[in-house]
Amino acid sequence: MKAYFFKLCFLLFATAAYSQAGHIMQGVGAVNMSMGGASTGQPLDISGAIQWNPASISTFDEKILKFDIGLFFSSPELSSTVTDLTGTVFSGTTKDDRGVSPLPALAMVWGKEGSRHTFGASAFGISGFGVTFPESTTNPINMPQSMGGFGRIESNYSLLQLGFTYAYELSDKFSIGLQPTFNYATLKLIPNPTANPTAAGYPSTDNSSAFGFGGQLGVYFDSGNGFSAGASYKTKQSFGDFKLDNTYLDASTGENEFKIDYPAIWSIGLGFSPGQFDLALDYRYVEYENASGFSSVGWTPTASVAGFGWKNISIVSFGVQFKGVNRLPLRLGYTYSSNPIESDVAFFNVPATAIIKNAFQFGLSYEISDRWAIDGVYHMGFSGEATSGPLLNPMFIASSPPYGAIPGSEVSYDMTTSMIMVGASYKFLKN
Repeated sequence: MKAYFFKLCFLLFATAAYSQAGHIMQGVGAVNMSMGGASTGQPLDISGAIQWNPASISTFDEKILKFDIGLFFSSPELSSTVTDLTGTVFSGTTKDDRGVSPLPALAMVWGKEGSRHTFGASAFGISGFGVTFPESTTNPINMPQSMGGFGRIESNYSLLQLGFTYAYELSDKFSIGLQPTFNYATLKLIPNPTANPTAAGYPSTDNSSAFGFGGQLGVYFDSGNGFSAGASYKTKQSFGDFKLDNTYLDASTGENEFKIDYPAIWSIGLGFSPGQFDLALDYRYVEYENASGFSSVGWTPTASVAGFGWKNISIVSFGVQFKGVNRLPLRLGYTYSSNPIESDVAFFNVPATAIIKNAFQFGLSYEISDRWAIDGVYHMGFSGEATSGPLLNPMFIASSPPYGAIPGSEVSYDMTTSMIMVGASYKFLKN
């Protein structure tokens, strides 16, 4: 019954979540996305507050329901080059043909004027990656496995997080909050490099799922004169193993297990609201090096891939809201993320190319009444310079340690993203 409930929520609220910073969504909902994801010290809406600082929901003294739905577009390109023994160079590029992905979010907060207690609940798609690079006879890495390539490369990873949030006001200025979190993730890999290859090459997998859990703690300060600040720590979300059912090209089958945790995240944020403006600035530190699936790297003794080998990253988010137009607040946001993938392990990360260095957002809301508001945001993201490195083969480790770089080879990928998201919030009548 529990598995059915999680799967139903997953289909409704996290059909596909594709990342901006590493494999982490930079924001949740149209308002938070339009502020670049900045919310730790400046909670403008309940979705951003729940996601980045559970203590900050204490600013809401009403019962509020919010739902958002977005359409996410990405256009990754995968290129590779090899040089044969005669010195002939073969090079090609494959474009992703995945198409559009939906991105929903649902949140609710129960607040009451005069009460020190505030409660919240949420269902967010907070993480994901996915590519679909068709088989090619011109791009070496996408050539059929019988010709030395990987053939069609397809991945799909999505993570739904259910959170139950509680905040307590220690005083008129200070609040603390906590949030236990429950997670459901799915993974599909074609081919599956985490499985042992056979003479038929690497296998493909069906969708597999895993459950995880963790939590988040936060503190929030509101000076009462326009300045606010916050800090939070989201623990590593510890998952069970994905149990992957594999099918090889010769129709033989097998199984393997692979574990992917969601990394711990430290967040600090500042807010300032002078007159008609709300300013927000967040800094986050993401600990990929302590998360299973990302911390390990390289080949196993059986020539399967041990992990992605990602480094810890920093994320900076900034947003500004202008409230000078009656019932029509306008927002601009920017997000910067460092790249967790170093050049020597770029090859291992072909299934997870969704790395965006710079993201820009424009958003607005229309306050229909004191109870209803609708929100919208447009996002554009750019990976900056392409992530690139040599093609790798465990048979070359002796001559090119530690991962077996193939001389005269290169693999690279970059991408742009765009998204249109709309949302609506409803404030219930006060008791």
